[in-house]
Amino acid sequence: METIKSVRSRVWNWTGPTVPPNRNFCTNASDVLREKGDAMASFRFHQWLTCEVETDKGTVGIGNAALAPSVVKKAIDDWYAGLVIGEDPFDCAYLWDKMYRMTHAWGRKGIGMVAISAIDIALWDLMGKIAGKPVFKLLGGRSKDRIPVYYSKLYAGPPADMQREAEQALAMGHTAFKMRFGFGPRDGMAGMRENLKRVEAVREVIGFENDLMLEAYMGWNLDYTRRMLPKLEKFEPRWLEEPVLADDIEGYAGLNRGPIPISGGEHEFSLLGCAQLLRAGAVSVLQYDTNRVGGITAANKINAVAEAFQVPVIPHAGQMHNYHLTMAGTNCPLAEYFPVHDVEVGNELFYYIFEGDPEAENGSLQLDDNIPGLGISITDRHIKHFEIIE
Repeated sequence: METIKSVRSRVWNWTGPTVPPNRNFCTNASDVLREKGDAMASFRFHQWLTCEVETDKGTVGIGNAALAPSVVKKAIDDWYAGLVIGEDPFDCAYLWDKMYRMTHAWGRKGIGMVAISAIDIALWDLMGKIAGKPVFKLLGGRSKDRIPVYYSKLYAGPPADMQREAEQALAMGHTAFKMRFGFGPRDGMAGMRENLKRVEAVREVIGFENDLMLEAYMGWNLDYTRRMLPKLEKFEPRWLEEPVLADDIEGYAGLNRGPIPISGGEHEFSLLGCAQLLRAGAVSVLQYDTNRVGGITAANKINAVAEAFQVPVIPHAGQMHNYHLTMAGTNCPLAEYFPVHDVEVGNELFYYIFEGDPEAENGSLQLDDNIPGLGISITDRHIKHFEIIE
């Protein structure tokens, strides 16, 4: 038996070149504020956290987190690492509850849950490596030959630019696309017209035989969303994502009774939090983020609960931990996918820190049955563009 010897957390601060996004590239919860400067600044992240859990026999499992890495590192180093050191990594269910319950007074949402997620993902990678099996095999095995994906980098911009990007993605074989809205309540009717103009432009390129998903990223409110839904119906979106603040469960439930399916859960934490969304009928698609919701242990439980409610699960972001859950889950029909590109919002950093993530081909990607664990490793290929905090 191998026991956990150490937990190493590192913050990776990107110091390399970045691409400045368009001014109205995505609505967000800060739009309502009297803000000077970049309203999206608090939602853009150019940091990442890695968490390496090592056993007494030298096996290392790799976890990660993208929210508030410097604060999460402090939580791991000061609180959570000591709760798992000396333990058997295969006791992951016990270790999850130990971390959750012993920090429940302050850690059950937000930073604490992100820290638990990072360690838990590392534990699953570790178990896979010790067992000599990919993580999806430990979760129940292959439920599909390949994982269908949707192209998720259609940020709002000039309609012609969005059409060009959609054309390129279509040429690569993608059959599902997600675009962002750039305008919200503060932009009035003129902003509504700009939003609709962009949806129409993308539909013109991809046609109606392909899926189109729409995202507001919590930048709208109930009144604005109710006014927009009838105008969007003719474009036949597969879903409208996060139209209002994540805490407004009643608002989500009301909107979800309308003509367009509502999706969300990216900013929810824990099994119980996702269960609240499901019981309320708040979402038609559940989109938890594995490195926020409690890691693979929690995500696997959430998948089972969502299946009982017949609500499909499509985790937020791509990344290997989500792909393994999607491969093993019959209730997980497809995965979000960001192509490798220059650093812009922050999702891209996953490709600059890790290697082993599969590339999509003809609208789907594959996991290797013969690579144990999650199948990723930390690379030094771009290390000159990072300031690393130990």
